[in-house]
Amino acid sequence: MDQSDPKLSQSDGRLRRSAQTRQALIDAYLDLLRENQKPPTTQEIAKRAGCSVRSIFERFSDLLTLSLAAADYAFEQAMAQAAVPNVDADLHTRLKVQVETRAAICEKWLPLWRALLRYRSESEELAIRIKRIRGAMGARLALVYGAELSTLSEAERTQILVVLDILTDFESWGRLREDHGLSIEAARDLWVNAIGRLLPAAEVSQRH
Repeated sequence: MDQSDPKLSQSDGRLRRSAQTRQALIDAYLDLLRENQKPPTTQEIAKRAGCSVRSIFERFSDLLTLSLAAADYAFEQAMAQAAVPNVDADLHTRLKVQVETRAAICEKWLPLWRALLRYRSESEELAIRIKRIRGAMGARLALVYGAELSTLSEAERTQILVVLDILTDFESWGRLREDHGLSIEAARDLWVNAIGRLLPAAEVSQRH
């Protein structure tokens, strides 16, 4: 068919507008989560996205499906946000970059993470996404600190990775920022110091 066919152009335009509306709904869902720290209603999402409630259910079967789409979008964004580590750099450089990256991800996506945990018992797909996110973050820790961890036995390495994962997860970041009232910089410094003490023979410079 000729690419200049008006019917084809109209179809492309509808698909493009539909995709734009879908993304606007995801963005509205995420923005409202960050602002209110609780899952928004369909009315709130529609109002923020500038569309009707009907538009939500034309693209998502329910709010859980929308939250799954938001989780997929967030995962892609977080992976793009995470710099590829230079595993040959000195420990201070690797530690600084890893903490800054993970802190930025936690700061941005903590509200969504809490929403995912809240509904994980209702959806096997959601539980799978949570496991995938945790697995990716754990794999990044093993990669960044591979040089130091390689000096340990398998059992010791596993133990350190578990502790590092718990220390620098979303829930930990939320407690540092909210329960303890730390600034982003202070919370990052705490992570740097704690990780430095956990890693074998680590002498982390205090330069910032």
